[in-house]
Amino acid sequence: MSAARSELILGGQKSGKSRRAEELARAWMTQSPAHSAWLLATGRAYDAEMQARITRHRHDRAERVPGMRTAEVPLDLAAALRLHSQPGCLVVIDCLTMWLTNWMMPMPDAPAPAQDWPAQRTAFLAALAQAPGPVVIVGNEIGLGVIPLGREVRAFVDALGALNQQVAAACSHATLMCAGLPLVLKVGQ
Repeated sequence: MSAARSELILGGQKSGKSRRAEELARAWMTQSPAHSAWLLATGRAYDAEMQARITRHRHDRAERVPGMRTAEVPLDLAAALRLHSQPGCLVVIDCLTMWLTNWMMPMPDAPAPAQDWPAQRTAFLAALAQAPGPVVIVGNEIGLGVIPLGREVRAFVDALGALNQQVAAACSHATLMCAGLPLVLKVGQ
């Protein structure tokens, strides 16, 4: 398993998306002692269950991908990608869905973003196109389920679908995960 210039990994919850991204990062780091990896984590812990989940993910990731460093990036993913992407460094972004959630459905005590969502999305796509090292992006494919009842939830599903399409177009590779199995959607385009 080798790292593409950029790969979008989509799937449902617990489909194996993050595990595949970690496998790509581990393989990248074993190819050369000069290789490194960063995880840009977008999730926020607003309750005890989410805090426990984040703690478990950190522990599990440290065992599966020793040496991969982590930065918490709930909002300004473009700046973080520009900061951490280097020719010998693979960057894993986990995940687009939580990042969009932080923008569209911020918690009441969350700091106000410095710019609006369309500007941040544009800045992120530009940073992705200019990244000097490989980038692996994890996101949820949530458009396969029932139609949401609320206006805000429908707007979120629409925005995530559009974001997934834009990122997939910008990436050289795209993979859909289902039951831990990869289905290759796009290779080297």
